[in-house]
Amino acid sequence: MRTPKISVVIVDDNDMMRTVLRGILRGEEYDVVGEARNGAQAVEVVERMKPDIVCMDVLMPEKNGLEAMAEIKMSRPETEFVMITGSADPETVQDAIMNGASGFIVKPFNAARVLDALKKSAARLRQRS
Repeated sequence: MRTPKISVVIVDDNDMMRTVLRGILRGEEYDVVGEARNGAQAVEVVERMKPDIVCMDVLMPEKNGLEAMAEIKMSRPETEFVMITGSADPETVQDAIMNGASGFIVKPFNAARVLDALKKSAARLRQRS
């Protein structure tokens, strides 16, 4: 029996970055069910699609990733977050983890790092179910 694919929403203001992430996840155990280019759109897409995992950039226009994650966590605490950023300063990492991020990926990244972070989040999801 196949385990159902884990649903993922990708949030990044850079079109190319979303395309790269989608490509990394294609054919794996993940199903990309939505994308957003800023934190405000992320809140809407996550509310509509109810993904298992959100891969979210930290620095974005309108609403940053940390603000969007905090808002989403209020209504969907079970959602796992893997934060992606080019700014790995300790304060940003600590804020993300304190607000509920389960993983952190620093740009530039490779496919193995992305898949490893998502695999850890997926394992947490399966432990809870």
